[in-house]
Amino acid sequence: MSFIHNDFMLQNGTAKLLYHELAKDLPIIDYHCHLDPKEIAEDHVFEDITELWLAGDHYKWRAMRANGVSEDLITGKGSSKEKFKAWAETAELALGNPLFHWTQLELKQYFDIDALLTGENWEEIYNKANKQLKSDGMTAQSLVKKSNVEFIGTTDTPFDSLEYHKQISEDDTFDVKVAPSFRPDELYILSKEDIRRLETLTGKTAEHYADFLSMVEDRVDYFDMHGALISDHGITELIYQEAADEDIERIFAQFNAGETVSVEDKAKWMSRLLVDLGGMYHDRGWIMQIHFGAIRDTNTRLFDKVGPNVGVDSIYDQPKVAVHLNQLLNAMDVKGKLPKTIIYNLNPELNHIVASTVANFQSNEEGIKGKVQFGAGWWFNDTEQGMLRQMETMADHGLLMHFVGMLTDSRSFVSYPRHDYFRRIFCNFVGEQVEQGKFPDNDELLKTLVENVCYYNAKRYFQK
Repeated sequence: MSFIHNDFMLQNGTAKLLYHELAKDLPIIDYHCHLDPKEIAEDHVFEDITELWLAGDHYKWRAMRANGVSEDLITGKGSSKEKFKAWAETAELALGNPLFHWTQLELKQYFDIDALLTGENWEEIYNKANKQLKSDGMTAQSLVKKSNVEFIGTTDTPFDSLEYHKQISEDDTFDVKVAPSFRPDELYILSKEDIRRLETLTGKTAEHYADFLSMVEDRVDYFDMHGALISDHGITELIYQEAADEDIERIFAQFNAGETVSVEDKAKWMSRLLVDLGGMYHDRGWIMQIHFGAIRDTNTRLFDKVGPNVGVDSIYDQPKVAVHLNQLLNAMDVKGKLPKTIIYNLNPELNHIVASTVANFQSNEEGIKGKVQFGAGWWFNDTEQGMLRQMETMADHGLLMHFVGMLTDSRSFVSYPRHDYFRRIFCNFVGEQVEQGKFPDNDELLKTLVENVCYYNAKRYFQK
């Protein structure tokens, strides 16, 4: 039997019924990813399986380094064949790592390859995959369509022209909605240059904080005009610190003059900015995503040699998250400006803290179900055990029935089997509860749960 068979990860009869009859063929709402909109707009043709599979995939790079692979064969000047061979030799040793499952799922779904990728058969698989890439016309757009994707939320800076999103929206041959997501991380620690860039983009001048905020709101409106409905915020340490208006004015003046800002003042600045941005999102019916808890680019030697975002990041052990997260959400809520919000924490030790906190801020008069979400297992947590921990914790503190489900958070056009992986794990989890007598064996209730979490909750949540 093939390793990736029809009942892969489905360990009980109920799970098999739920997956095959309900979850398997549902469309995908990929509400947060890092796909390049230029590649989608231009329907990028991949040179080979190495470019498609290994370029930009820091998950694989991290595993290859653990296998003693030279950097030349990871991010360096090695040939495509050499890099693929190095990955194959790593992949067969990745038992226990989700990369082992993802690799085989991707080979099966996109190339109909059942064989386990190894250091012995790598060349045969390399040649077969490359032949199919060409003969089947596996371009960026065709891979998205083949994956049954309905919506993609990319990740874009406030300075982005969004020209490629416009091009995609005008392409009548491609019916997948691709929307930009506003990622204002550069604004947390402002540079003079970024202020000047905003002035150029908006035609305004920033002498005071209100002027700066007006420019930012112009960019939010620009994104809104181009179909955006989601924001995303990447934060290492989630800190909330109240600040008086005169403090914010003073801090902005320091940024505007190119002066050094203290750690305490940076915390005040980020706190105010997040609250003010949250109000903008609320007024436009957007969703606010907050990813926190990553220490990035910790290996100086690799950073200097290769650059940022190459797989040398770690989980941050932040104290007092409960205090800061409650205060941040409360600051928006007391103003009546708390948007739909998803909180993703990287440290699984904080799961119960985050889940119990988001449960405090569900109250709303709009009838939004699960307005504030405890987000899916992210980055180091999108493993089988990480997903299960997240599901179980969410169920402990809230309503699993309203969970918006999985996302890829990926730069790869063949990462969509991660949604299938999630669906198999979720159906198996529900099936176990049923067969152990913890969930009722009620067809209608189980159908609603599985279809909601795998598709319909996200479809309802990510709309204005």
